[in-house]
Amino acid sequence: MSDISFRDLLRSIRPPKAELPDFDTVAAPDDPIALFLEWTASAVDAGVSQLNAMTLSTATRGGVPSARTLLLKDVTEHGFWFASLASAPKGKELAQNPRAALTLYWREQGRQVRVSGPVEPGPRAVSEQDFLARHPLARAQAIAGEQSTTLPGAEEVTGLVASASELIAVDPLFVPADWTAYVLEPISVEFWQASGHDQIRLRYTRTPSGWTHERLWP
Repeated sequence: MSDISFRDLLRSIRPPKAELPDFDTVAAPDDPIALFLEWTASAVDAGVSQLNAMTLSTATRGGVPSARTLLLKDVTEHGFWFASLASAPKGKELAQNPRAALTLYWREQGRQVRVSGPVEPGPRAVSEQDFLARHPLARAQAIAGEQSTTLPGAEEVTGLVASASELIAVDPLFVPADWTAYVLEPISVEFWQASGHDQIRLRYTRTPSGWTHERLWP
């Protein structure tokens, strides 16, 4: 067995060599949504893998936190959109404590975006549109069982999913009542850019009169 400690093992990891994009904070727009859209377009052009994957962090009423990775569905003037069953753990936590944080990390560009703010359910029509855009198997799985509960035996799972698939075949427009599109209204958005051994951080904060932004120490 190697004598190297786990801490030393982690310290031996070197980031991949890549040509990182510039981040001119002086030229940053006044609105963080505009900058986020610029960064997203750049990430698409650069072929960043799974750039719409993000960590959603929530907490119970008592402050017990949890986090999971899911997909960013849209960004509009209202905020950052994602979807879930309201009966799932994250939906229950948002009902108790309707605030959350989002983190997106684009390794290939050395970029990270952190967003926080209040969360509320969007219009029912948006929730339905989101669910119906999912693959039929994904829809069947969402209908078949209660998310994050103990998975039964393989035979029972197969039967439940088959029954849900039959329901979709009979009613292709069926959407579970608790499928919910949520929108996080940002009150703080931070853009983080790796730069060699340095970091560039720019944080936007919402005020009653609009957005302000400032550089942060690494």
